[in-house]
Parts: sequence; C-alpha cells; structure tokens
Amino acid sequence: MKVLVAGGAGFIGFHTVQALRAAGYLPVVVDNLSRGAYLPRPPFYRADLLSFELRVILQKERPRAVIHLAAQADVGLSVADPLLDARENILASLHLLQGCAAAGTAKVVFASSAAVYGEPKRLPIDEEHPCRPTSPYGAAKLAVEHYLRVFRTLHGLEYTILRYANVYGPRQGLRGEGGVVAAFCGRLGEGLSVKIYGDGEQTRDFVYVGDVARANVLALTKADGETLNIGSGEEVSINRLSRLLQERFPGSPPPAYHPPRPGDLRRSALDPSRARRLLGWSPQVPLGEGLGETARFYQDFQWRLQGGGRRSN
Repeated sequence: MKVLVAGGAGFIGFHTVQALRAAGYLPVVVDNLSRGAYLPRPPFYRADLLSFELRVILQKERPRAVIHLAAQADVGLSVADPLLDARENILASLHLLQGCAAAGTAKVVFASSAAVYGEPKRLPIDEEHPCRPTSPYGAAKLAVEHYLRVFRTLHGLEYTILRYANVYGPRQGLRGEGGVVAAFCGRLGEGLSVKIYGDGEQTRDFVYVGDVARANVLALTKADGETLNIGSGEEVSINRLSRLLQERFPGSPPPAYHPPRPGDLRRSALDPSRARRLLGWSPQVPLGEGLGETARFYQDFQWRLQGGGRRSN
C-alpha cells in the first residue's frame, strides 16, 4: 500500500518512513526541508503543503493513506507569531485535506499533540479531558482535529488522530520546547550545563520516537474515526531527566536554573490505555533505554563534528 508522509524528512518522519518500509508499505515523502533532518530516498518531493504542486503530487501518486507529520512545532514561536503558526499548521493542513479528498485518499493519520488539552484538570490525561489549549500551537492542532471530522462527514475521508506526548530520540533537532532531551544532550555533549526553567520539578510524559513511529503505522489500518493518546503515562520531572542524562555524559557540570517561563505547564502525563485497546499499541522502550540510545547518537554526532569519524561502539 502506498502511503504519503507529509513532513517525512523530519525527526518523527524519518523513523516513520523506516517503520513503513519494514512493515511492507511504500512510503512517498513530501517535505519542504525547512526543518528536515535528512534527505529521503525516492520517491521524494520537495514541496510546501500550501503549494499547487501538492495537488499535482497527490493526483500523480494517488496514495491510499497519508500520515500528516508536517508542522510548525515551536510553541514559543506560535505565541510570538500566531499568524505564521496558523498558516503552517491550519491552512497547510486544510490544503492537504482538500488534496486528499480530490485524489481519493482513503485515510489520514494526523499527528496532534498533548498541547490541545492545556492545563490538566486530572492526571493522567485521558481523551475525554477538556481541550482548552493555552497556546496558538495547541489551538491550531485542535482546529485541524475538527477539520478532520468535517472532512470525514463531507467527503468520507477517514482519519485517526494521535495526540503525542513529548517525543524524543535520535535525530531530533537540538532546539524547540518539545526537544528538551535533544537540547540537554546537545549542551552536555559540549560540556555545558543544561538550562532548567523554574525549580525543575515540573513533569512531562516522554515517549520514544520508535514507539511513536509504530503507532503511526498501526493507525493506518485501525481505530478509524478515533482520537488516541500516544504517551508513556509516566510523569518525569525535568530534574530527574537531567540526572539521567548527566549519568550518560560523565564529568558534565550541574544544571543551571533560570526563572520559569510564562505559560509552562506544571505537570503533564497522557493515559495511553485507549491506544492499547484500539491499536494494540503500548510503549515498548523504557525511558532509561531510550535516553541511552539518544545520548549515544548525539555523542557519536559530536565526535564526528570534532573530526573523529564514526565510533565503533
């Protein structure tokens, strides 16, 4: 089955394309490479989701399904420039959905976010929790969720919405709020202190990118019309995260604490039980193992930057 991956050159996209190939699917990647982490092998199209070229690609390839990962994912930028965020996250998604409907695509798997929930009223957060986003980014993700339901009603375009927790793993960019693990690895690899905003006791739910890619693939044939949390269900404090990573970078300096950032959530964790029931999915990579894989990737990357070639370990 042919599957178009929008944003397939990015962090989650890379791992999703690998998982698709391993499962016997034929992935077609569309990405404008504005944030892409690698250059995919063919079939690959460099195109913006708002371009006319996207319609041409969809008509040519006629994918049976689309995994929509393309996004402006910086929450801070969405606050500073909500119009840009709306263009890249709402209008681009709407253009993709129109193209899918015209090309006869059967299903869209959409990468949404825990940001749609806003400040949690209870933990872990289940899918029935009120959605009251506190950022334009979260509001945009929620808007696209509503558009998916409308397109299902009007055009018969099936969907599954996956609300990701904090995704981490090898190949993640070193900047961005969602990339705290990569940001910490980048600083520790340079011998610098990690930056912690507030007291560090705020919590997040971290889920390994390989597990997320597996959920994306499973959703192609399951959970039609459903909205599912993709997370570990475990609260992890930023202080604990820092300690676990410092153990993997011997001799690293202690963290540097900074004033809390306005709007940061105090606690967060997603309940993944519905995904377990409807997708047959649960996270398989424990935090310690995933952090070890991630730290080794960035250590090797840093080693090669310094002219050391590829490590043998």
